Amino acid sequence: MFGFNVNATLTSLQVTTHKGKVEGLYDKTLGVYQFKGVPYAKPPIGELRWRPPAAMDAWQGVMPTKDFAARPMQIPIFGDMNFRSADVSEDSLYLNIWSADLTPKRPQPVLVYFHGGGFIAGDGSEPRYDGSSMAQNGVVTVTVNYRLGIFGFMAHSELSAESSYNGSGNYGFLDQVAALRWVKENIAGFGGDPQRITIAGESAGSMSVSALMISPLSKDLIFAVIGESGSIVGSDFSSQTLALAEQKGADILTKLKVKSIADFRELSASDLLQKTTEQDLIWYRPNIDNYFLPQEPLSLLQQGHIAKVPVLAGVNSEEAGFNQVLGDKTPNVENYTNAVKQLYPKYFKQVLALYPGNDKESVLDSAQALASDRFLSYGTWVWAEYVQRHSDQSVYYYLYTHPRPQLTSNFSDMQPALAGGLVEKSKVSETLPSSRGAVHSAEIEYVMGNLATNQVFAWNDDDYAISSMFQGYFIRFIKTGDPNSSELPVWPKFADNKRLVIGTTISDESMSLLRKRYTLMAKINGFELQED
Repeated sequence: MFGFNVNATLTSLQVTTHKGKVEGLYDKTLGVYQFKGVPYAKPPIGELRWRPPAAMDAWQGVMPTKDFAARPMQIPIFGDMNFRSADVSEDSLYLNIWSADLTPKRPQPVLVYFHGGGFIAGDGSEPRYDGSSMAQNGVVTVTVNYRLGIFGFMAHSELSAESSYNGSGNYGFLDQVAALRWVKENIAGFGGDPQRITIAGESAGSMSVSALMISPLSKDLIFAVIGESGSIVGSDFSSQTLALAEQKGADILTKLKVKSIADFRELSASDLLQKTTEQDLIWYRPNIDNYFLPQEPLSLLQQGHIAKVPVLAGVNSEEAGFNQVLGDKTPNVENYTNAVKQLYPKYFKQVLALYPGNDKESVLDSAQALASDRFLSYGTWVWAEYVQRHSDQSVYYYLYTHPRPQLTSNFSDMQPALAGGLVEKSKVSETLPSSRGAVHSAEIEYVMGNLATNQVFAWNDDDYAISSMFQGYFIRFIKTGDPNSSELPVWPKFADNKRLVIGTTISDESMSLLRKRYTLMAKINGFELQED
């Protein structure tokens, strides 16, 4: 769908890692070194399926790392995903590196970016995650593939029994830890500073980085954290007990008429993906596996078991549309009130007081805000709230509001779809409402400096100006742990009860209303959002 064209002269070059030499490319036009498809663990195939990632063996000679490796096993489900990897494979534990200087006088800060996709889709090769722009601005950038879906998150009692920690599932998270450790050990050879590794991600990637900063396996590997739209608490992707995850795993084997994990490992990756897709067994959640997550994530946050590092987090203004509350009902006061009553029969008066709908416009605004909060915004804020309570490091929060521009004429037959994606008009029965803000995932190209890699939208001067500012904040934060600089409007701290609102203009606003809304949501979810 998207295009990514580079007209450049490419020159080969080699770097020595702790397991052997890799050979990448130097793009003379961009001034960036590129290493694609670098292995960070053994292929998780055969007996290594549903086991923690195993360390790579050393190799002789030079390994070519000039092309993106296969993306993890997945089905095409999100319309905003476009891959430069050629295929899918269970052999997918690879990362990609961009650096503008392999031998800098001072090691450069490092960004490790984890893609989104609901833990069932995505790939580090997606053009919107390309690291060239960040590298040109002095940030060594790494994107990571990790196991997805049933390959990355299925738990089962047999798997728990064969593990050293009596747990299973969360293999995708363990892949991320292994990738971080690889970066820590090797990134100096690519011009990076192993002491300044910022982890970032959007959606499931943001959920991942919030989990990585509370896991005992990874919290000591991190210099700073960036979370875009999501956290490991307060959403449908929040963790579950190991027992429940194991039971779901047992149910999967039963539905697929498989007797044991040994038999399950005999299935080819493509057969396994096809069978689970046919049975609609595609969605998986993390679990409290006694290893990566020793306790429930919210409990770990509330106790302050976190990496004490700077955090920059935030959400978009339309993480979910008003129709996620109203359904196909006309947006009026009566329908909105009834919808809230159905969602919150015990608390509807309190919800309506904080998300008021007194006329059509306020119904649209409140329904959109409520839908966004229910999806990801509430959980993202709760994560930031508890981090700032328990850390002496600064937390910064944003709201991104700028709608994407119109589609280019080449994509006039498309319309908005799930998670900020697109779908052909001919394949849907009705047209979704026009965007009323920044949809889920809309900020990625802006913050990574990659508008030009997405040829679907007719980017204009405002878009490029916003991208310059938004990316500027990210770059400053990655380099120093503070997004502020003399060139940009001041970004207040979360502790000041303020967030930065980023759109065609930039301003800050009080989070007092958010705090009231989320205190109520916490109560509805069974805990008190109060000082410990």
